[in-house]
Amino acid sequence: MTHSHAQPSLSTRDLTIRFGGHVAVNGVTADFYPGTLTVIVGPNGAGKTTYFNLVSGQLPATSGSVFVHGQDVTRAGAARRTRLGIGRAFQLTNLFPNLTVIENVRLAVQSRAGMGLNFFSIWSSHRELIARAEHYLERVALAARRDAFVSTLSHGDQRKLEVAILLALEPDVMMFDEPTAGMSVDEVPVVLDLIQAVKAERNKTVLLVEHKMDVVRALADRIIVLHNGTLVADGKPLEVMQSKIVQEAYLGTPEPEHA
Repeated sequence: MTHSHAQPSLSTRDLTIRFGGHVAVNGVTADFYPGTLTVIVGPNGAGKTTYFNLVSGQLPATSGSVFVHGQDVTRAGAARRTRLGIGRAFQLTNLFPNLTVIENVRLAVQSRAGMGLNFFSIWSSHRELIARAEHYLERVALAARRDAFVSTLSHGDQRKLEVAILLALEPDVMMFDEPTAGMSVDEVPVVLDLIQAVKAERNKTVLLVEHKMDVVRALADRIIVLHNGTLVADGKPLEVMQSKIVQEAYLGTPEPEHA
């Protein structure tokens, strides 16, 4: 699939981070385009979450670069990258446990409004903010828990709330680090359908770190494999899953379903 006409919404060039003598992410170069969903896989300790941390600005790169819409953000902090359209669930959005579900999402809607050109008066638009927050709760099937305190939610529901908050921030690039972790089997499809819908309808760039191969197969347009911090495979799901290096590095032993 060629994207010569489109500019990548996110690029990394030779992105590297060292912790002492250990190279956790080693020279990763990749471009990510609107309307695509890339799943990053690899064994534990491969550098997947560290790569996410480098992209979203939680960690400073030792060397290499990160570009958002062609703009070099390598030296920019996480807050600036958020304003430029990088959104990350499960790290960026810490939930407020002592607030209700709807209040958590309303704060995200409000912050998104503040990032826009006119920060309209909160009082006059309070109703609109609530209406938009309710819309996102419906999308993640949490409308029934609207007035519950976040601290009372199950782990799976907290995950869904984090997805609602990410949607409310309306980033161009959406990053999910194991979005289905800790969810019961019947909760997983809600989140998968949502991620599919977001990519399709909004032309978003979606990146996922995921361990469950059935989730990878259900969602990925493209798979990137990291092994010891190095990008060892990058391509269409079928090709990558069948490649020798992936079979050896990652799929050599069938993983237990609960892992």
